[in-house]
Amino acid sequence: MTDSPTRVVVVDDHPLVAEGIEAILEGYDDIDVLATLSDGQEMIDQLDTLSPDVIMMDLNMPGIGGLSATEMILERRPATRIIMLSMHDSPEYISSALSHGARGYVLKDVPTDEIKRAIDTVMRGERYLCNGAEGALRPILSGGREQLTNREQTILLQLAQGRSNKEVAQILDISVRTVETHRKNIKRKLGISSTAGLTRYALEHGVLQGSGLS
Repeated sequence: MTDSPTRVVVVDDHPLVAEGIEAILEGYDDIDVLATLSDGQEMIDQLDTLSPDVIMMDLNMPGIGGLSATEMILERRPATRIIMLSMHDSPEYISSALSHGARGYVLKDVPTDEIKRAIDTVMRGERYLCNGAEGALRPILSGGREQLTNREQTILLQLAQGRSNKEVAQILDISVRTVETHRKNIKRKLGISSTAGLTRYALEHGVLQGSGLS
């Protein structure tokens, strides 16, 4: 099972982008590009036939855009991993994509190997933000208070998704005690005393808004 190639569909209304990503991914033996499609409706129509593991989805497309398509796809096939492709690095776009269920967010100008890294990461059950997207969320996560470290920001994102200390430790390959220490530091820096408060902070600041509330 684990040796089966990851089944990927690329959805973008710009043929050059879709074909470019397809060409990049075809260089990897462990990836099978099933199709390149031009809009969200096409993906929805062919979802059951293609049955992809990962969908690389353009955020802005005519007709059904990436956000709406993501919601509809996940209603039908919740295990599908969707990575949003975008030219936009604003926090609003990124947090909106994550709140709609996207497992990753990749800017279209990333190095080619980062596309493969994003697919591998979401296939491990983790979220993936390219460096540009992560950098865009940093000011929101710091909130003008004592700045959270990169690791603390990552852990806050995990906790805001309702994950336990043990789950976060497994995902990040660190000890539970280390997660607990980071958690205390995050609460101290943000002036928040409860886990519910951490989640509320993340939601109110546009990070993973709506996540886990459905």
